[in-house]
Amino acid sequence: MTVDGTELRTRVAALVSEATAGEVSASDVLAGGSMISLGVDSLGLLRLVDAIELEYGVEVELNDGGRTLDSLDDLVALLVAARSEDSPAAQG
Repeated sequence: MTVDGTELRTRVAALVSEATAGEVSASDVLAGGSMISLGVDSLGLLRLVDAIELEYGVEVELNDGGRTLDSLDDLVALLVAARSEDSPAAQG
């Protein structure tokens, strides 16, 4: 199943909302900002990581070698990069 960037952003924003039990809305996430500034606490971040790993099969490290994953754009970029690595063309 292919998912375009808009669908991916929308789904990840929904996962953030689910991970925070609705305390942070998907529309707030889509508007931008860091997860912390949006009000996602440490438990919410852990739930989000778990949800992304389960749904997309991608291992998520919130602070991987100095690169932080603190915004919707960061998370989407991680998923797009992981998807590119798994594509047949990337395995060449």
